[in-house]
Amino acid sequence: MKSILQEQKECWFCGKQFDLHLHHIYPGANRKVSDKNGFVVYLCAYHHNLGGNGNCVHQCKRMDIELRRACQKKFEETHSKRDFVKLIGRNYL
Repeated sequence: MKSILQEQKECWFCGKQFDLHLHHIYPGANRKVSDKNGFVVYLCAYHHNLGGNGNCVHQCKRMDIELRRACQKKFEETHSKRDFVKLIGRNYL
């Protein structure tokens, strides 16, 4: 799956290139939108869901918001904020 944020398959947070998980930046109802638009990144297991409270994206709001903002910013390099909100339903910037 192609990510709009990454050229190489490596952890977004630490750069590790093995034991990677594909993370949907906008999950739940927006999972298919994330798939279709490349709103995904690779994360090592630690930063995805094994790092414990405050060290993995599924348990750390700061990390989650960092990814959502970076993704929206990248999308808006070629689209409008309105296009993004139409897809995701919310502005993160």
